[in-house]
Amino acid sequence: MDFLLTSALFVTTLLPLVYAYKKRNSPKNAKVALLINICSVFALVLLVMGLSFSNVAYAADTAAEAATGGSNLAFIAAGLAVGLSCIGGGIAVASSASSALGAISENPKVFGQALIMVVLAEGIAIYGMLIAVLILNKI
Repeated sequence: MDFLLTSALFVTTLLPLVYAYKKRNSPKNAKVALLINICSVFALVLLVMGLSFSNVAYAADTAAEAATGGSNLAFIAAGLAVGLSCIGGGIAVASSASSALGAISENPKVFGQALIMVVLAEGIAIYGMLIAVLILNKI
């Protein structure tokens, strides 16, 4: 069962890269590759959640193993908190950094203000990591 989940994770990682390599030189194809990556990761998360709730996968031999069902969801929640906040932070930094570079090229005196806006956008990823640490401390 672990081999199946490992191979599924490997495929969901490589699938958008193969698509982007075959259909390169177009911004639309990069967006499609990102969409494929997001959909495949969510499908893998749903697969893992379904397997963690089924009686077949991870059969509980003892009461101690049965108590780990909630920790599996906590690990998924922590991973989603970090992953989604990093995606949001990356999108925010991409738009604010390009605007900041344009503003700095016209007026170099706004460097400090532009740097603050870029750092605030990066803070989103740090907040996601903080939430993941708080979730993992509850286990």
